[in-house]
Amino acid sequence: MKFILGKKLGMTQVFEEDGKVVPVTVVEIESNVVTQVRTKDKDGYEAVQVGTGTKKIKNINKPQRGHFRNLGNFQHLKEFRIGGKVGLPAEAVSAKVGDKLDVSIFAIGDKVKITGMSKGKGFQGVMKRHGFSGMPHSHGHHHVARHGGSIGQRFPQHTLKGMRMAGRMGSDKVTTRGLQIVRVDAKNGLLAVKGAVPGNRGQLLIIQSQ
Repeated sequence: MKFILGKKLGMTQVFEEDGKVVPVTVVEIESNVVTQVRTKDKDGYEAVQVGTGTKKIKNINKPQRGHFRNLGNFQHLKEFRIGGKVGLPAEAVSAKVGDKLDVSIFAIGDKVKITGMSKGKGFQGVMKRHGFSGMPHSHGHHHVARHGGSIGQRFPQHTLKGMRMAGRMGSDKVTTRGLQIVRVDAKNGLLAVKGAVPGNRGQLLIIQSQ
């Protein structure tokens, strides 16, 4: 099982051998270091903790410095579960503290799933947030073209839980599955993934093989 942390750089396109244009997202893979290996006997579950990025030493507290064991000043820490229904197979992981991960663990054609925070869009109406069609634009409808319409009924005399209404949109944890690796640039630490992935440019991405 393969897993790594990366940073979204943006989208571009590449040409396949038959001349077909493929839209891709370029992901930069900085140094990934294993900072901790959790075991069932000691921690109650099995997982591999990975750190990446660089943070100013003044912004790292003493407990974190001790935890990093002089491996680096990491900006991000993420754990990958091992075993169980939602974790990675235990026999597929043999990581040790201090091990480094890079793009060479992936190959062209690998299927991956990528998790990130979606773009925050602030407070949005029902048409953009839920795809409502809006009100008619004639026959007495005045200044209500983008309104949500009726949200209740005579009984019960309150708005039902889960009613689709205007509100905050985006900034949610999103996982896109079934993506394919189309380019691996080990020299520059770059991955080209077919299609779009969640998040803004510079967003932290969690990449796992399927």
